[in-house]
Amino acid sequence: MTQLYLIRHGQAYCNVENLIAGVESDTGLTPLGVQQAERLRDRLIATGEIAADVFIASTLPRARQTAEIIAPAFNLPLLLDDDAQELRVGEADGLTWEQYIEKYGPPPDFREEPFRPLFKGGENWGQFVLRVGTTIDRLVREHEGKTIVVVCHGGFIDTSFLVNLGMNTLALPPAQFETRNTSITQWERLRYGTELRWRLARYNDDLHTRDIGSAERIVWARLAPEPTPASTAPAVPLPTEDEPSPSDDKAKAPTET
Repeated sequence: MTQLYLIRHGQAYCNVENLIAGVESDTGLTPLGVQQAERLRDRLIATGEIAADVFIASTLPRARQTAEIIAPAFNLPLLLDDDAQELRVGEADGLTWEQYIEKYGPPPDFREEPFRPLFKGGENWGQFVLRVGTTIDRLVREHEGKTIVVVCHGGFIDTSFLVNLGMNTLALPPAQFETRNTSITQWERLRYGTELRWRLARYNDDLHTRDIGSAERIVWARLAPEPTPASTAPAVPLPTEDEPSPSDDKAKAPTET
C-alpha cells in the first residue's frame, strides 16, 4: 500500500491580510501559524502515527516554513517541489483582491470560464487540476509502496479529491471544501485485483490545534497512535469496502502496493 499524507501549511500572513500571495510576496506564517505547526510537530513526535519515508514541501514560504517546523517528527531530508504550490497567481502576486480588481478588473468565474486564468499571467482551472493530478501521479509512481508526506496548500488538497475520486476536473465541484490550517489528509493507494484505487482514510484532522488557548494541553502519549480494529470495522461488510462481493467470482480482496 502507498500512503499519501497531505498537510496544509499553518496560518499565513497572506491569509489574514487578504493578500494574493505567490512566490514574491509570501512572507510565511503568523505567530498563530507557527504555534499550529509546533502543535502538529509535538503530536507527531509523541504518537509516531506517520512513519514517513519521503518528506516533501511546496516551495512557497508558508508551506516550507511549516515543513521545517514539523521536520523533527520525521528525521528525513526535506525535498522542495515547485509542483506542490497553490494555484499560481501570476501578476496578482502581492496585491489585495481590491487592488487586483481595480487594476485588472474582476477575475473570471471558474464555474463559467474554466479556461481563463483566474489572474493575469497565472493558471486557469484546468491547468491547476492537471498539475495537481500529474504531481500526485508522479509521487506515487516514484515512491510506490512508501509513505509520502507533502506539506502543501488548501487548493492542492481540495483538488486531490477531484483527481483521486475521478470527479469532473473541468469545473469547480458543487461541494465546498474548507481545509483547515495544519490539518492532515490521508490517502491510501491499494490494489484490488489488477486495479489500483484510492481510499480516503481521513480529512481535515487538526485535533492538535484544539488546545491552543485552552487551560490544558493534549497529552498525546496517552492516546493510541491508531484506532482499534473494532472501532473502524463497518457494521455490515460492503462490496465497496475491503471485502469483495461474494457474488462476484472474479473479485479479489485488495493487496498492498
